[in-house]
Amino acid sequence: MNFTETLRLALSSLAANKLRSALTMLGIAVGVFSVIGVMTVITGLRESIESGLNVLGANSFQISKFPAINFSDPRMRFRNRADITYTQATVFKELMAGEAEVSLSLRRGGRRVLYLDQRTNPNIRLIGSDENFITSRNYEISAGRNLQPDDVEFGRSVVLLGSDIVSRLFPNEEPLGRVVRIDGQSYTVVGLLASKGTAFGDNADINAITPITQYLETYGRTFQSIGLNVQAVDQESLARTLDTAIGMMRRVRSLEPESGNDFEVFSNESLIEAFNKIAGIVAIGAFVISAIALLASGVGVMNIMLVSVTERTKEIGIRKSIGAKKRNILMQFLLEAVVLSLAGGVAGVMVGVVGGNIAAKVLSATAVFPWGWASAGLLVCSAIGIGFGFYPAWKAASLDPIEALRYE
Repeated sequence: MNFTETLRLALSSLAANKLRSALTMLGIAVGVFSVIGVMTVITGLRESIESGLNVLGANSFQISKFPAINFSDPRMRFRNRADITYTQATVFKELMAGEAEVSLSLRRGGRRVLYLDQRTNPNIRLIGSDENFITSRNYEISAGRNLQPDDVEFGRSVVLLGSDIVSRLFPNEEPLGRVVRIDGQSYTVVGLLASKGTAFGDNADINAITPITQYLETYGRTFQSIGLNVQAVDQESLARTLDTAIGMMRRVRSLEPESGNDFEVFSNESLIEAFNKIAGIVAIGAFVISAIALLASGVGVMNIMLVSVTERTKEIGIRKSIGAKKRNILMQFLLEAVVLSLAGGVAGVMVGVVGGNIAAKVLSATAVFPWGWASAGLLVCSAIGIGFGFYPAWKAASLDPIEALRYE
């Protein structure tokens, strides 16, 4: 009996028990789907990570009270730190003059912008900043002007609007020079921001930028911790600028030499590193879930094959009596187990890739096909078929033909 004939017999046997085979394949598919789906999302995110996480300008880093990403330390530890006040921020900016370009910022989400009878959704992000915000966050002015140092010094009620706000409030009108209202405060539109689109679910076109002094005048100075973006002259001087900035910030915060920093410093590279750590934890979780599901599925494969051997004992006896060898019987039942596992694996890979790419698209990441993980998943399914199907196959191949023929 050749391999093709053995495979045909294996497939016909599985087809004869469609529901039982389908349920076993479903268990394997779920296990494979869990890891393939997660790894598809992570691979897609990694393809886009340098551009997607490039939220800061080139050669820059940020200083703030809270870390950018935190999943380990209790938030209370950072909340108990003293806020970075406007006075401290301006002193730091002056100390870093000539060494780097410093931008100050505060933000408040969930705002609504109004113009006459038009209004936006309550999802606008109002940012109080200065003249350096545009370069520090890689924005461009599409029309009008940027914030000026005088705007910040005198706390003028002027604003820069993101492209989504402009399209909503001014579909047929020139926005520059118009007066909009945010939280009851009037602002004159002096500049329009070029569209940046969405990255990782964050829409960069719903920002409204106003002088930080006007922001503090409107919302008060208490419970306001200012974020500082520091941009070095070039990549070569970045490390030196980072050391200088930490030293200056410690000086501004009046920290003792033996005291630790009471502020956080992060950059594009640290955000990427934090993402990779999170991705690794998520991947481990997916592996654990997948391993449990595949182990349970392997037991299911063994169970269905043992039932199959029992049901087909007489068939095995007939085949042996007319010349089928032990290896032929072994190969047939092993092939049944492997085909059962691979069919579930292929279904899991397909659904995992499709689902993972849908999730990646929602996060504005690249659509990918993780060939390595898909191949590994199918190899694991083959191993499950062989490992959990070997004992039933061996049991079938070892049946005595005379005893098998007598079986009822």
